[in-house]
Amino acid sequence: MNAIAERFAPHDVGSIFLYTHEAHPGEYYPHLTSMEQKLRHARALREVLSVTRPIYVDALDGACHRAYGSMPNMSWVFTRTGNPIYKSDWTDSRSVENAIEYFLEVVERRRAQERLAPFRVERLDFRRQDHKAFFEGLARNGPKAVREFREAFGDGGE
Repeated sequence: MNAIAERFAPHDVGSIFLYTHEAHPGEYYPHLTSMEQKLRHARALREVLSVTRPIYVDALDGACHRAYGSMPNMSWVFTRTGNPIYKSDWTDSRSVENAIEYFLEVVERRRAQERLAPFRVERLDFRRQDHKAFFEGLARNGPKAVREFREAFGDGGE
């Protein structure tokens, strides 16, 4: 996502990372109980994942996360006026990149005076599942996160 943000920045496309909470808390990154703790977790996330985009931190009660769907890894694209033009219940860089390319093309088509009418689309995208990286992320949170995930879903329930 960092590379996509850099690629489209010259086109005036902004990108942020909204830190909500750990989907699988553990001993190292436990359930959040204060904003100070949440800010520490967000700073650590910047380092661990090498996030170069601005990181915004949701309220402790997760108000923003709930308002936008409550899924653990969502992506949204908005127009400058705040209209949502893309929503995905899981972040997949190829899908996000495809959407941004499409909407930048729409801007060019409008500049060329093409008459366009909006319509809604629903499609099913597919993402690569990297179980090794997923379990490495769980392990960063602590043995409790790994244990609870495996108890709930087994080794491949990602």
